Amino acid sequence: MTYAERIQQRLTEGLAPEQLQIEDESHKHKGHVGARPEGETHFHVRVVSVAFEGQNRVTRQRSVYRLLKAEMDERVHALALETLTPTEAASQARP
Repeated sequence: MTYAERIQQRLTEGLAPEQLQIEDESHKHKGHVGARPEGETHFHVRVVSVAFEGQNRVTRQRSVYRLLKAEMDERVHALALETLTPTEAASQARP
């Protein structure tokens, strides 16, 4: 199982997201600390979940990091996170 698949599985189980987008951005970080030639070290993750209702940005991100602790300990060096409620995501989609 790839790390992207592991991230998807853990966040799906832990947050039941309405939307989940995971993008491996490792190619943008070649030569940086934590980068590996085979990739899967730097990800951009967008999670839209009702589980974030009433939580501030820091609490939301801590929830994601807690769910992905094993991946962070093993290989994933960095996550760029967007953690939104469904209402917040809907308001971003409007012109």
